[in-house]
Amino acid sequence: MKKLYLLTLVLAFAWAAQAQKTLISEATLHIGNGQVIENGYLGINHDGSIDYVGQSAPLESYEHNIVARGQHVYPGFILPNTTLGLVEIAAVRASRDQAETGAFNPNVRSLIAYNCESDIIPTVIDNGVLVAQITPRSGRISGSSSIVSLECWNWEDAAIKTDDGIHLNWPAPVYRTGWWAEPGIVKRNEKYDEQLQELKQYLSKAKGYSSGSATLLDLKMQSMAGLFSAKKTLFIHSNSAAAMLDAMALCQDLGIEKLVFVGGYEAHLIMPELKAAGVGIILRRLHELPMHPDDPMRLPYQLPAKLTNAGIKVALDMSGDMEQIQGRNLPFLAGTAAAYGLSNEEALKLITLNAAEILGIEEHVGSLEKGKWATLFISKGNALEPTTNAVVAAFSKGQKIDLSDNRQKELYEKYKKKYE
Repeated sequence: MKKLYLLTLVLAFAWAAQAQKTLISEATLHIGNGQVIENGYLGINHDGSIDYVGQSAPLESYEHNIVARGQHVYPGFILPNTTLGLVEIAAVRASRDQAETGAFNPNVRSLIAYNCESDIIPTVIDNGVLVAQITPRSGRISGSSSIVSLECWNWEDAAIKTDDGIHLNWPAPVYRTGWWAEPGIVKRNEKYDEQLQELKQYLSKAKGYSSGSATLLDLKMQSMAGLFSAKKTLFIHSNSAAAMLDAMALCQDLGIEKLVFVGGYEAHLIMPELKAAGVGIILRRLHELPMHPDDPMRLPYQLPAKLTNAGIKVALDMSGDMEQIQGRNLPFLAGTAAAYGLSNEEALKLITLNAAEILGIEEHVGSLEKGKWATLFISKGNALEPTTNAVVAAFSKGQKIDLSDNRQKELYEKYKKKYE
């Protein structure tokens, strides 16, 4: 163990020695908190942190200078609620590791299944997405998520915040029959009260266990103890306004302070209640059809502005069909929000500082501020627009990322040479 400890120290010092003290100069700095610095300077220290942000050149010297005149610097984008790294090829069962059998699995940890070697990850990094919340799926309680850096060697190296929260799929009070092309009528979930009672009993049992009175070890109950001491966040997956009201009432009764809704399609119907409770929303994918046939076609695009203007903290989600490869399109959801009621910098916050604060990692990432990690990238143009997003350099904790390590780029170059 001593040898292993010494080896770890040696590797850590070697890693730190590789990090050059780097200055990015004459760029447009999008701080991530709504502020923009034109022709700005950003310094990266040896330890991988940001040590200077300003409009004038710093007095101290840097070993390496990147002149980014006419280019844009952004905090690394943050992708919450994703199975990136848990699923490689959806059609191949052996490459899917996002779900467990059974209804209540709070002890399931997504982090240990996270695959840093996924061929999909570099394609997501290539659009500026550098941080993700890796989340399990299925059942009533899916398990525990963790927040990772996408540039990594293994899951231990990747971890930014381990077991940050428990994910609960709230039962739906009503459901719609039919399918997307031919929606049917809305029906009441006859088992909703029964499902809600089962959930209350399970959470009450977990609260009792967290008090320390239990004599036998229960891994499932132990994994939920952090919910009642505000060490973990309860992420409730629901799009129903009625369900969200029930969920807030139950959490208040049980003393669960840190609550975030994932999905939140009908959140605009209960904005005063959400604001009063201080609840954050990780909003469902904007590039989807409205959930209800009588909703305005543009409602999904308008939801970020509606909620933000009501004082509710919002982040954006890309879960759903082909969510692993779709993760690269996260910045363009923010771009859509900018086209429907938010300014460009307000929209940027949805995938930077807002997301960091909702996930509880704002101390390290989410904005370009002195002392935070230099997890950031340089784009030739506006990173929220598909025609101008062109990442030319990216850093994770101050380490430059190799953007050529990308299967899609390899294939492009291969066939370009063959047929040019």
